[in-house]
Amino acid sequence: MWALRAQCGDREALEQLLRSVRPALHRYVRRLAGDVDADDVVQDVLVSIARNVVWLIEPRVFRPWAFRIASRAAFSHLRRVRRRGVEETDDALLASLPAPEGPPDNERLAELLDGDVLSPASRAVLVLHFQEEMQLDEVAAVLEIPIGTVKSRLAYGLKTLRRYLAEKGN
Repeated sequence: MWALRAQCGDREALEQLLRSVRPALHRYVRRLAGDVDADDVVQDVLVSIARNVVWLIEPRVFRPWAFRIASRAAFSHLRRVRRRGVEETDDALLASLPAPEGPPDNERLAELLDGDVLSPASRAVLVLHFQEEMQLDEVAAVLEIPIGTVKSRLAYGLKTLRRYLAEKGN
């Protein structure tokens, strides 16, 4: 309802809409772009959403649409960082993590997703599917990739996490 009201020029509805989606977008972008740049990327995403919400044809798909904008912004940011030759790694954080007993809990999983264990492409699929609880077809729509690619990135990401945990003795 907020999306529809925002499209009609209701500033209060737009602000409420942005406040409601900001935490999830921030979690997602932080996992893709890193802690340092997440705030800036999310700010750009929110500005883009505010400017373009009037063009959203179906207000019911606001959330996937917002995640699509966030994905584009995060991947664009990563390309800019690579072009500049800046590689942000935090191997010390991963090396200092204690080994949990049994399967990883949500906190441990979050730490793994925040690290450099996964490629950004696999990380995006895992975060959208498991943390944002999107169906695979929704993930495909958000990332604008075929469902088969989503499935392969999901499988590859899970395999990578399993291998990483096995190597660390978890």
